[in-house]
Amino acid sequence: MIKSKKSDKGIFVGLIALSLLFIYPLVLVLVNSFKNKLYILKNPFEIPMGEMFAGLDNYIQGAMQSDFIRAFAVSLTITVLSVVGIVLLTSMTAWYIVRVKSKFTKVMYYLFVFSMIVPFQMVMYPMVYIVGQLNLNNPIGISLVYVGFGAGLSVFMFSGFIKGIPLTIEEAANIDGCNPLQTFFYVVFPILKPTAITVAILNAMWVWNDYLLPYLVLGTKEYKTIPVAIQQAVLGAYGNVNWGAFMAMLVLAIIPIVAFYAACQKHIIKGVISGSVKG
Repeated sequence: MIKSKKSDKGIFVGLIALSLLFIYPLVLVLVNSFKNKLYILKNPFEIPMGEMFAGLDNYIQGAMQSDFIRAFAVSLTITVLSVVGIVLLTSMTAWYIVRVKSKFTKVMYYLFVFSMIVPFQMVMYPMVYIVGQLNLNNPIGISLVYVGFGAGLSVFMFSGFIKGIPLTIEEAANIDGCNPLQTFFYVVFPILKPTAITVAILNAMWVWNDYLLPYLVLGTKEYKTIPVAIQQAVLGAYGNVNWGAFMAMLVLAIIPIVAFYAACQKHIIKGVISGSVKG
């Protein structure tokens, strides 16, 4: 019993140390966002004091250079449309695959699973060509692309959870007069809440922080997302970087997704465990 308690304390201390290791880079970015750019590379680990302290100058300069408000609106629009589309469409798809037993649904399921292991670089060039041909190089169009790329993992997680839902619940709804859509939205989807929130969190973090896909599809002119806008704004001539503005914009970019994760994180472990059930 004593050994067990010591082991638990050791694990707790180890987890605290690991947490601090992950949090430290974020703290370093926050601290350096308030420094004059001349001191960021010279004294990166010191607390900004005196002439080293830049106040909110880095934030104001970075926001103006990157047109942060517009970039924020573009990123928010793409993230919301993508996440809503992924959660809604993949949950319906997973429900159909699980409940309708046929060779077609079995092949569909394995195609979704296979899509998780296909590297983005393999489909990058044909994807960009097709997007251009279909005029999808806008926030709504790229949201459809994100739905396609996020479908594999999401269908896999929803399928695992749905396999654990008793079929008798849906049969009772059918007896009460519900059609398939009513059964899904009134009975099945509310039960899927933990997995739906988990899928939303994972995809929101991915879409919000993604740089390569918006850069390839939207370019660097009219519809710049936050990562693209920051990269374009702070990178000067001959490779010079305004590190103060860069750190400040990173902080502003991190805050929304961290707040979203903090508000929903209590559901993520339950959803991941539920979505990993084998059928």
